[in-house]
Amino acid sequence: MDYLKKLNPFDGIPKYQIAQQIVNFGLIVASALMIWKFLMIASGSESPVVVVLSGSMRPAFDRGDLLYLDMNDGPFRVGEIVVFKIEGKDIPIVHRVLEVHEDANGLYEILTKGDNNTIHDKQLYAEGQNWLGREHIIGRVKGFLPYVGMVTIVMHDYPQLKYLLVGVLALFVLSTRDN
Repeated sequence: MDYLKKLNPFDGIPKYQIAQQIVNFGLIVASALMIWKFLMIASGSESPVVVVLSGSMRPAFDRGDLLYLDMNDGPFRVGEIVVFKIEGKDIPIVHRVLEVHEDANGLYEILTKGDNNTIHDKQLYAEGQNWLGREHIIGRVKGFLPYVGMVTIVMHDYPQLKYLLVGVLALFVLSTRDN
């Protein structure tokens, strides 16, 4: 029975301190969610921050660059870099606007292309789709931080590392004592 006491990392810690650490951990998570929601409102985008996952936009962006998006109501322009989602695909795509067509009602049709790709993106769009509409656009790239998103890519490629990191952070928060 003594060996079980040695394995308990909370042995000797008052219960109110354990409760306080759990509340602190909850506040950290809640703060992160509030910051994300604030960015969503400020940018007008459902996903205000994305990570570049491929090299299709080299030399403008490299794999692992963290992009800040904004979605204002202004017209789309040729040369602008947008992030879009295709129906049936989970991963957003970061490419440059190649052509813009606006009809009499103010509706846009957009054709995109990656800077490092040889042809336009029609083969990436859903079957039978030749253009992107406003409903496909998540945001316009307004800024970026080089390689900051590599952490996300590594966590995605090695999910065990993600669980290990979350576990270590949780243990750190829970085992930190206030004196």
